[in-house]
Amino acid sequence: MPFDAYKQYLSLKNHFTKEKYDYHKYCGKSRATVKSFYKRKDRFWFEKLARNKSDQEVVEFFVSNFVTCTDPGKLWIGEMIREGEGRYTSWKRRTQSLSYVFKQEMESVLANRDINDAFASSNGHSPILKGYLSGDVSLETMVICDKILGYRTDYDKTLTDPVWETVSMRMRKYSPFLNIDVFHYKKILKEMVHGN
Repeated sequence: MPFDAYKQYLSLKNHFTKEKYDYHKYCGKSRATVKSFYKRKDRFWFEKLARNKSDQEVVEFFVSNFVTCTDPGKLWIGEMIREGEGRYTSWKRRTQSLSYVFKQEMESVLANRDINDAFASSNGHSPILKGYLSGDVSLETMVICDKILGYRTDYDKTLTDPVWETVSMRMRKYSPFLNIDVFHYKKILKEMVHGN
């Protein structure tokens, strides 16, 4: 239903842009009303989206767009429908081959350095964070490493720049959507660090 797609859009946008709103805690609820929806000039975008995607795909479509765009607060539904399919497709491709992506990206981060150096932030941005900011490391890899090593909270204490604050919030907000087997990734990382 178009109205359901609209509600998902609002609640996921709030989730990724507002510090206090938690999509999972509030079960995706928003204050949207059917009346307010039908007053919107852009409602046909939601109608189009609801026609072409299942409920699960609608959620994935919004999540993939909010986590990969530069400023989720300014991401308008019309732009998302026009340009978001590419973001959604590459997100799906990445999440479907996540073990491979994780291994490739971590190999480049760990090239010529040990794991402690890869995450060391005492002199500013660590190599893994620099990798993310330059586009060589995905948000998924950042979140997986955080689930294994728990480095984000340390960075929150030591890095006070707005760049890290944005990345930290994005990681924190995205993490519950990334349903992964932490043990599996821990094993991959261990093998990379210690050899087989």
